[in-house]
Amino acid sequence: MRKEACVLAIAALVMLPAQTAAYAAHVTETAATTSLCRFDTASVAGGSYIVQNNEFNSSASECVTTDGKADFTVANSSISNATNGSPGAYPSIYKGCHYGHCTANSGLPVQVAGMTTGKVRTSWHTTQTGAGAYDVAYDIWFNRTPATSKHPDGAEMMVWLARNGHVQPRGSKVATAKLDGLSFDVWRGGPTVSYVLTNSSTSVNSLDIDNITADAVSRGYVQKTWYLIGVEAGFELWQGGGKLTTDSFSVDVSTGATHNR
Repeated sequence: MRKEACVLAIAALVMLPAQTAAYAAHVTETAATTSLCRFDTASVAGGSYIVQNNEFNSSASECVTTDGKADFTVANSSISNATNGSPGAYPSIYKGCHYGHCTANSGLPVQVAGMTTGKVRTSWHTTQTGAGAYDVAYDIWFNRTPATSKHPDGAEMMVWLARNGHVQPRGSKVATAKLDGLSFDVWRGGPTVSYVLTNSSTSVNSLDIDNITADAVSRGYVQKTWYLIGVEAGFELWQGGGKLTTDSFSVDVSTGATHNR
């Protein structure tokens, strides 16, 4: 997955983690505590989700652990990248497809035209630290066709819960929006649109992805003919980030006109 981000007052283009061909690591099923380093991945929660470490721009020691549930912890991170460039890693958990690696029975992809209020909801609870430079962000991917084994060719929509260490989304702030009862700053840069909570949070409950997508459609950043193919949540790490934790994560897709995997 490609990532794009920049530091405060600097609109620097950065690599999306999935861009690297090294992602093609073996996906394993785990039930006990498992350590994942570099590009290791693990299928968790009975195959409903995949945890990926994805250290795409650093050779420093950095690993995550998962206990086989829909959770993970950054066990250690010595990443020390300049904050005016690309983060070193994006450890995350996802439902749907990432470069052709898909979770079971996800209900995705869903065509944007069929995304009505309440169709796709997500909850994410995290434990954050006050040290290092990182963001706490969803990465939501749209493709022009229902499937791809490559980088999605539609749009990248990020939802930032929090950030630390003077990092900011790619591009510049273009608007503010109140969606699903929450206030967001909207940023736009290249194919990426980012919705940044104006009041940082450690969690969201039953966040309606449909409403945020509809706002992106209204601004011309996402097209109704495209498909939502994956919902990821994790931490972009520029510096440190050890002990950042996803305590729980879920994505629920209601039954209806979907393209099931």
